Amino acid sequence: MGAVDTPEAGVKKKKGGMRKRAPKRIGVKIDMTPMVDVAFLLLIFFMCTTVFRKPQALEINLPPDPNAKVEIAESNVLTLRVIAPADTTRGVRTFWFLGKNPPVEAPFDKLESIFAAEGKKNPKLVVLVKIDRQTKYKYMVNIIDQLQFAELNRFSLAPLTPAEKKEVETL
Repeated sequence: MGAVDTPEAGVKKKKGGMRKRAPKRIGVKIDMTPMVDVAFLLLIFFMCTTVFRKPQALEINLPPDPNAKVEIAESNVLTLRVIAPADTTRGVRTFWFLGKNPPVEAPFDKLESIFAAEGKKNPKLVVLVKIDRQTKYKYMVNIIDQLQFAELNRFSLAPLTPAEKKEVETL
């Protein structure tokens, strides 16, 4: 609660015998306890009602032995090659092929439909994503998202070799 002190008006004497009144000073005391209570209640309210975002993580299962080789039929492997363009204003170029078929260029935004169609045809499909080292990271993340939307959970990431890059650049 607040309180106001009203002092009595005092009389002072000067040397010459004249009296001068002292100015009235009002003392104000403010009790800060209610404000501190409200501040702590607000702090507790926001601490209890705040929801923190869970960190988004991608679960990757790695083979236990780095030298382990997994044999897969070539007809069950869809290879996707992602090449960064020399001109940075353009998007990436993507080429895909199944087995030993020749590579076909596909727009980046159409990859999900290709993944879904091929995944429905072959439930044993494994996608091999070969990405050029100059490609931005966001393209790799978008491709992994598109694979998950198409429900293709068996995929592998690998760097694109210069020979493979030259092969598809001629197309």
